[in-house]
Amino acid sequence: MTDDETSNSPSPSRRSLLAVGGAGLALGAAAAGGAVALARSDDGSDMQPAGEAGGAVPFHGAHQAGIATAVQDRLHFAAFDVKTTDREEFVQLLKDWTKAAARMTEGRTVGEGAYGGLVEAPPDDTGEALGLQPSRLTLTIGFGPSLFDKHGKALGIADKRPDALVDLPKFPGENLEKTRSGGDLCVQACADDPQVAVHAIRNLARIGMGKVAIRWSQLGFGKTSSTTPDAQTPRNLMGFKDGTRNIAGTEKDRLAKHVWVDASDADWMEGGSYLVARRIRMNVETWDRTSLQEQEDVFGRDKGEGAPVGKAKERDEPFLKAMKPDAHVRLAHPDTNHGATLLRRGYSFTDGTDGLGRLDAGLFFLAYQKDVRKGFIPVQRSLATDALNEYIQHVGSAVFAVPPGVRDGSDWWGRGLFEQTEA
Repeated sequence: MTDDETSNSPSPSRRSLLAVGGAGLALGAAAAGGAVALARSDDGSDMQPAGEAGGAVPFHGAHQAGIATAVQDRLHFAAFDVKTTDREEFVQLLKDWTKAAARMTEGRTVGEGAYGGLVEAPPDDTGEALGLQPSRLTLTIGFGPSLFDKHGKALGIADKRPDALVDLPKFPGENLEKTRSGGDLCVQACADDPQVAVHAIRNLARIGMGKVAIRWSQLGFGKTSSTTPDAQTPRNLMGFKDGTRNIAGTEKDRLAKHVWVDASDADWMEGGSYLVARRIRMNVETWDRTSLQEQEDVFGRDKGEGAPVGKAKERDEPFLKAMKPDAHVRLAHPDTNHGATLLRRGYSFTDGTDGLGRLDAGLFFLAYQKDVRKGFIPVQRSLATDALNEYIQHVGSAVFAVPPGVRDGSDWWGRGLFEQTEA
């Protein structure tokens, strides 16, 4: 057991607060409140992809949770800028973040909790998740190119940037906003309860105050891709099923081939992955006035069943030549892109209106891969002639190196990178 698990700290867990009538029943990880810990296989993926909505996904493993993990219903994604130039201070932050993340994914409060301490000092936990279950919360960290370029010398990692952590080229039609792009670090918080996800990001930002600052963030709902075999495929805000051929969390061979970094990459990245995050605005008002036939032609699938053109069922093997040359499915398909395959974890978003009476809505695209140069970049270039481009625009972009998982209670996010530096 870790120090956290054996601590005599007076801080209450969120689950313990569910005890009824002051009976004082301590609810453990497998207690009646539905907070069931999901088992993980040796490769770090969830053996029970769906689990109960209140369950806890194990934090420790060979790979970070939140990649091959069954996709949760809600997202809070945050990119951070590093403010400190002190290497030891930054390493301590990663250690503090790791400890806090492990506690929050178990459904526990951060540090000494949200109350009960010195009234003259702010509490360690912000408190808005008290009484809530873990909700399958996962927290996944990534390091951006700018961490190595801008801060590499001060942090002692200037020569540790992996070759695969490339700056994305400019793609046709994109209109990227600097305030929604880039970042030295990112944290992806996924959960089945939005308040649990927001609480996690809020508390990491609070712990990092003065050392890091949020550059931009994105809330997401309605997962648009699934990593769970045989689950119903989610629909995007255009009403179409999305990610039918997505890599499942149980497909070890495909994960090894397309997602997990091996020893040929930077040593500290072995077991990790590379994340591309894109904020894609949908012109939903224009789309909603488009005929059903054109909508189906644009995607290359029917809107009801989700079947490819000329097929009866969603999961029938598509016959790409039956689709229009600029159909989205045809251009994004691995057969069109020399086998390039991404693991997608995207979410829908609506962020009010744009001031012109139009919804600011779309897809927050998240894709994990072994090498961005062989994954996202060739696929996105193939989509340059996509008929869907008439209805969407990429307005935010970032790429991150996602290190391997935290092995145990003595390990911490990014340890391999910084321990190599110390050697």
